[in-house]
Amino acid sequence: MRVEKMNTRKPYTKFHLRIFWSVTSVLLLISICFAGVQYIRERQYRVELLSAKLTAQADAVHVELLRCLPSGDLLCAHLIDSLIDSLIPENPHRISIIDFSGNVLFDSEVRDLKNVENHSKRKEVMQAIEKGAGYDVRRRSVSTGEVYFFSAKKYDTCIIRIGALYDSELVMNLKISLLYILIIALILFVFIIVFYNVMRLLGANINRLHDFVSKVENDDIDDYANEEHDDFPTPFSNDEVGNISRHVVQIYSRLQKTKQALVAEQQLVLKQREEQERIKRQLTYNIAHELKTPVSSIQGYLETIINNKSITPERLDNFIEKCYQQSTRLSSLLHDISTLTRIDEAPGLVSKERIELSKLIVDILEDTAIALKEKKISVHNKTAALSLVCTGSHSLLYSVFRNLLDNSVAYAGEGVDVYIECNTEDPAFYFFSYSDNGVGIPFEHLDRIFERFYRIDKGRSRKVGGTGLGLSIVKNAILLHGGAVTAKQRPGGGLEFVFSIRR
Repeated sequence: MRVEKMNTRKPYTKFHLRIFWSVTSVLLLISICFAGVQYIRERQYRVELLSAKLTAQADAVHVELLRCLPSGDLLCAHLIDSLIDSLIPENPHRISIIDFSGNVLFDSEVRDLKNVENHSKRKEVMQAIEKGAGYDVRRRSVSTGEVYFFSAKKYDTCIIRIGALYDSELVMNLKISLLYILIIALILFVFIIVFYNVMRLLGANINRLHDFVSKVENDDIDDYANEEHDDFPTPFSNDEVGNISRHVVQIYSRLQKTKQALVAEQQLVLKQREEQERIKRQLTYNIAHELKTPVSSIQGYLETIINNKSITPERLDNFIEKCYQQSTRLSSLLHDISTLTRIDEAPGLVSKERIELSKLIVDILEDTAIALKEKKISVHNKTAALSLVCTGSHSLLYSVFRNLLDNSVAYAGEGVDVYIECNTEDPAFYFFSYSDNGVGIPFEHLDRIFERFYRIDKGRSRKVGGTGLGLSIVKNAILLHGGAVTAKQRPGGGLEFVFSIRR
């Protein structure tokens, strides 16, 4: 059934022709547009060049007029007529002098100007009045019946128009050379031949690759196992496309050989997923267990208050205070769980901004000043004078330093010293050291203190209000900011946390 499906597909032998004609059509269109634009520009250039030559003759006529008629009285047509022989006796072009109202004052080809109509609507005259100069490429004169190329220029007292007879000589001057078009056509022809051969080789390789795909679909690829064999069917060409095709065959062959390894890997992934599910179930159990303790305590105190109507005010206040403490612990636990969930499940949605870490640490020390004073803890902050700037989450970075400081307050003991230092020599990371000289923790617990809900002394941890998630938040927040964290025993006693944060 699969073979019949392959046979009903359209053949791929014309694939290279489709590419060839598509690219060739676009290239032909571009070439025609380029040649057309170039033709128009060349013709415009020749027209403007001829107009400039005629304008130069108009300047010569104007100079001669100023010499012969210093008064500038061009309205005396008989004076202009008497000067025609001395003006430019050998000028082959038609010369017209027109006032600004369009009246013809002089025309070298028309002696009787009475019947000459007003020229204010002539194209070259209108352009001269508006822009100072103008031309009309080809127009038949009403007065003489001849076809002229007219060029006009405006002066202080009149407009001088020069008309070149549109004869074979002028046509040759305006004729565009088609040599560049022939060169473009030759280059295009050579390109088409080369491109067709390239597409033909591409089509041959694609047909061979199609044959390979057909054999793969029919599970008949033994002959393609190694192209180096002499009996390898229809070898690919020795070019980039052929090389890619050979790689496709070789990759498929290797994939076939590693199928069992992939199956084993899938089984390993399945086991890892099962392990992750087990960890999630364990985490869910731990969360439920941790939530159950404060909820049960609150419920027990409230039941005692409700059922014992004769409870003393002192004992009632004590029970209410206990309920408040447990509700505070429950709130902290829910907040820490929410923070870890946000880091684990949606790290890309954590908003980041420019953070001044040195100022953040100072703010945390101010927020915990009362607790530090009660425990007589001295903090030696060596980062206050440093410029520590990074891009990150303010709330998570706050949690990092706040949880470390809260741990010192809760577990390090009284009268200890806390040291906060930073190494800024690395161009990509800040390396922090947070340490205290308190009681520390046994060596065997160091590898597990970042686990969620892990406690060294469970009873003592709950007594001081810990949730068991503080150091887990520290680790995950640092990982989110591109760093890493480790804990070790401090020489002379105490605990030291070394961690990095990407700048």
